[in-house]
Amino acid sequence: MTRATRSAWLALAVGVFAAGCSKDAATAPTDANVALSRGGEDKGGRDRDRDDDRDDDRAVTYAVIGDVPYTDSKLNGRPSLPTLIAAINQDADVRRVIHVGDIKAGSALCSDSAFQDVAVQFATFTDPLVYMPGDNEWTDCHRANNGGYNPLDRLAKVHELFFPNPGYTLGAAKRIQAQEGYPENQRWEAAGVQFAALHIIGSNNGRAPWFGDRPAPNTGETSAETASREAEYLARNAANIAWLEKTFREAREERSAGIVLFFQADMWHPEDRAAGAQFTAHQDFVARLSQLATAFAPRPVLLISGDYHEYRVDAGVPWFTTYYNVPAPANVTQIIIDRSIEINRTGAPDPTPINYLKLVIDRKAPGVFSWTQVNVQ
Repeated sequence: MTRATRSAWLALAVGVFAAGCSKDAATAPTDANVALSRGGEDKGGRDRDRDDDRDDDRAVTYAVIGDVPYTDSKLNGRPSLPTLIAAINQDADVRRVIHVGDIKAGSALCSDSAFQDVAVQFATFTDPLVYMPGDNEWTDCHRANNGGYNPLDRLAKVHELFFPNPGYTLGAAKRIQAQEGYPENQRWEAAGVQFAALHIIGSNNGRAPWFGDRPAPNTGETSAETASREAEYLARNAANIAWLEKTFREAREERSAGIVLFFQADMWHPEDRAAGAQFTAHQDFVARLSQLATAFAPRPVLLISGDYHEYRVDAGVPWFTTYYNVPAPANVTQIIIDRSIEINRTGAPDPTPINYLKLVIDRKAPGVFSWTQVNVQ
C-alpha cells in the first residue's frame, strides 16, 4: 500500500474550541446485527463498546470509500472489494470507515442476493462502518437492466440488510446516533468536530421519474407510482434538512471546531448537468446549508460525496450559485472521492489504482481537516 502524492489542506480559520462529549445512544444490538457486525476489540486493542472517538484532545483518522463494489474486476488476482477492505483493516491509523453510497453499478441487477453479498463483505470490516445509500441501490432500480423493481421495495431491502439495528454501525458494532424513521441518517462527534451522514442521492435526489423504459403500451409511471415517489422524496428531504439543522445546532452548543457532512450526491456534477440532468430537488437543502454554514463561519464545513467517480476538491463550493444564486460560503469545501475500484466512468480500465481517502481530523491543526488518497497495490 502506497500513499498517492495528491493531498490537500483545508486552510480556513478556526473559531474557539471546547471539549465536547458523545451523545450517542442506542438499544443493544440484536443477534441479526451481530451477524453483520463484528464486535470485540479493534486492531489497536480498543474496546468497541466504549465511544473512544469522543476524546476531543486526540486527532482521529477515517477512511472514506464509495462507488464500490461495481464489477468483478480483480487486483493481483483477488476481487477488488475484499482487497480494499483488507488494506483498510491493516491501516493502523484508521478508526472508522465511511461508505458514501452506490454499492452496485447503475446498470447492474438490484437483486436480494447482490445486496446480501455486499452486506456479508461489509461485515469483514474490523473498524466501525458508516454506510449511506446511493441512488444505484434503490431509486434507479426501476430500470429494466436493473430488474424493473419498484424503488421503494428496494429501499426497504436496503434498510433491512444494512440498518437492522438503528444506533449501531456496521463492521465493528459501535454506538451512533440515528434519526428516527431514517436509520441511515447518522451522527457522531470526534476530535471536537461534528459528523453527520445524510441520505441525499443522485437522480435528482430520487425525484427523477421511474419506469421510463417500460415496454409499450405501459410506458412510464402510473399515477400511484408518481405519488409514492413524490411522497418519499418530500418526507426524506424534510428529514435531511432537520438532521442538518440538528448537526449545526449541536456544533454551536459544543463549540465544535468544524463539521463534516457525508452523502452520496455530487450536487454539482458538471458532466451530468451538461447532459441535461436535473438537480432541482437539492435546492432547499443547498439553500439551508448555505445559511447555516455562513453563520458557522469562519469554522470549516467539509462535504464528502461520491457519485461523480473522479477525485475533485471544490474549495469555497462555487457551484452553490447554480442553485438560484444561493451564496457560496467561503468556509465550505466539497471533496468528491475517487471511485474506489480500478475502472473509470466509461467502464474501461483506469490507470488510477484502487484507493481510499484518508481523512485526518485534528482540531489543533491549521484548518482542522487534511486528507490524502491512499493507493492499494
